[in-house]
Amino acid sequence: MRRIFFLLFSLAGLGVLLGLGVWQMQRLAWKQQILDTIEARVHAEPMPLPANPDPGRDKYTPVRLTGQIAPGELHVLTSTRNLGPGYRVIAPYETEDGRRILIDRGYIRTGAKDSPRASGQATLVGNLHWPDETDGYTPTADRVANIWYARDVTEMALALDTLPIMVVMNTAPVNGSAIIPLPVDTASISNDHLQYAITWFSLACIWAVMTASFLWRSRAKSES
Repeated sequence: MRRIFFLLFSLAGLGVLLGLGVWQMQRLAWKQQILDTIEARVHAEPMPLPANPDPGRDKYTPVRLTGQIAPGELHVLTSTRNLGPGYRVIAPYETEDGRRILIDRGYIRTGAKDSPRASGQATLVGNLHWPDETDGYTPTADRVANIWYARDVTEMALALDTLPIMVVMNTAPVNGSAIIPLPVDTASISNDHLQYAITWFSLACIWAVMTASFLWRSRAKSES
């Protein structure tokens, strides 16, 4: 009776582990479809800035801007694998139709924080973006030192007196500026479901081997 109970328990555990592995494979397919959709949208032909951009509908949409980069900027602390620590430069941009929006001009090194940067008339290409970078642990921006710790479109729009719309540049620097664009891509979107699936399937294999080993030893003991 104990052997039957153990076998049922082991089969149930194996089923749970295999089910979790299958679920992660399904999540992998779902996440890959999302990433493919984002990639297709990011690299589509740029269009004029929509009249009323919507975060749900227009996120990642490539746009072409005509207008001028206005004075003033915010600095968002960041770090990249290839460039090291630095800042993202967030600046106001005034479109030809009179709208004032945010642009993420790209990366500058830490030492260039207070260096002058080119502004004025510029035609730019980038992607609409509403980054989800803030949570309960995000430090409050240091307004005196002008250091932000995440791109918060709503708060930055208030600080620079713009609409809560951000376009992340993917074009070359403006007027020879030293700013390095950090375009929108899917590299920062995690997709670890394959690793999770492998983990669950591996645990299922270990579980099955241990179960078979226990049953074999129990049978050998009973026959001796």
